[in-house]
Amino acid sequence: MKLRLCSGLTKPGFLLVHFMPPSFHSLSYQKRHGLGLNLHCAIASRRLSSDSPKRERYRSSSGRDKDKGKRESQSLYTRPSLLEMNKEKASNRARVYEFLRGVGIVPDELDGLELPVTADVMKERVDFLHKLGLTIEDINNYPLVLGCSVKKNMVPVLDYLGKLGVRKSTFTEFLRRYPQVLHASVVIDLAPVVKYLQGLDIKPVDVPRVLERYPEVLGFKLEGTMSTSVAYLVGIGVARREIGGILTRYPEVLGMRVARVIKPLVEYLEALGIPKLAVARLIEKRPHILGFELDDTVKRNVQTLQEFNVREAYLPSVIAQYPEIMGIDLKPKLEAQRKLLSSAIDLNPEDLGSLVERMPQFVSLSESPMLKHIAFLKECGFSIDQTREMVIGCPQVLALNIGIMKLSFEFFRKEMRRPLQDLVDFPAFFTYGLESTVKPRHKRIIKKGIKCSLAWMLNCSEEKFEQRMSYDTIDIEEVESGPASFDMSTLMQPEREEEESDSEYEEEEDDEDEEFA
Repeated sequence: MKLRLCSGLTKPGFLLVHFMPPSFHSLSYQKRHGLGLNLHCAIASRRLSSDSPKRERYRSSSGRDKDKGKRESQSLYTRPSLLEMNKEKASNRARVYEFLRGVGIVPDELDGLELPVTADVMKERVDFLHKLGLTIEDINNYPLVLGCSVKKNMVPVLDYLGKLGVRKSTFTEFLRRYPQVLHASVVIDLAPVVKYLQGLDIKPVDVPRVLERYPEVLGFKLEGTMSTSVAYLVGIGVARREIGGILTRYPEVLGMRVARVIKPLVEYLEALGIPKLAVARLIEKRPHILGFELDDTVKRNVQTLQEFNVREAYLPSVIAQYPEIMGIDLKPKLEAQRKLLSSAIDLNPEDLGSLVERMPQFVSLSESPMLKHIAFLKECGFSIDQTREMVIGCPQVLALNIGIMKLSFEFFRKEMRRPLQDLVDFPAFFTYGLESTVKPRHKRIIKKGIKCSLAWMLNCSEEKFEQRMSYDTIDIEEVESGPASFDMSTLMQPEREEEESDSEYEEEEDDEDEEFA
């Protein structure tokens, strides 16, 4: 049997089957199997041969299309090389630097800092800093501030400070002292510090004043210097309830290192003879003494006091009565006071130490008030020698209210009718209240018919005076010629609790010319 297949079959998937007549059924299975195999092979071969040219043409055309598209995409969206990007970045930075130099800002420290791409954005930052009051000199002192974005950094920080209560009028000085605050995150850096300050018993109303006075505190770590300095103060005897007031009046304590600053000063004062608890009370009342330089100021002033004849045994009482004496420029003041009193009342230079021992604030008195008081004493009839003796015995006569002194002297002259020498012997008479002490006691003395000195009548407590009024005779041993010396134990007594106020912040007072009432 012959089976022909057309080689030009266009549809290789169509198979024409021709069944053999029964007479040929005796054909062996092997032949039929072989025929079928040849048939399938022929169809597969024909299918491949018929598709091959089309596939090759498709592949070649698609390859050309891809190459064409690739070339077109490269021509339309060319990605710059890394070298080109670096050149463009350097060019932009050069233009920004040129602008900064043009306005007077030195950009040398800005290398490596991320800056605006254009000079216009940099100009916006510079203009904003000018509006805050910062000058070109301020910016040159901390040029890294130019790395802060106006919208992302500066505005959020300033808004937060304003909401806390920091006055806008203080922003300029605030940023001059601590420009790094503009780099801070409100949530991560600033808010936790404010919360910590409130936890130290600083009242919310006082927090803005604390920040204005010591803006650097916003950069401290919570568990670093701040916590150790507070813990040390409590450890030496500072009352825990006083910590808030101390930090409100002198927040610089939070930045002081215990080992380098606070502890050496406390130990030095102890070595001079001031008990540790008394030092704690001094810190409660005058926390700014912790800012005095130990080697350059405190020790030098103590040496100066000794040079001007202040006895070593009196150094603790001098410092306890007037702690500021440790931190002022002492030597020029003492030299000026010695020269003034030497010309006014012929004061012996060796006696200057006695004045300081009795009234340490004497070193800070101004020339004009002292001369007025000396003139008043002379008008009262005292000679220069008597005036000098009164000043040495009671330096307070150089600082008391002259109006009150006149009233006391008039009562002494007209009502008491005592000789002037009594005032020379006891010049502290002028320090006692006329209505509260002098008149009532003088009346009791006259009524009892006792003749006594001013010192015996005045230089004692009310309880002691009542006891003396029961005496038949005056005990000469009880008479005290001068005012009582300073008692250190009174300083160590705990302060009585005062009524709480909305704010503990008080402006520092200038006590130099304060008159004694």
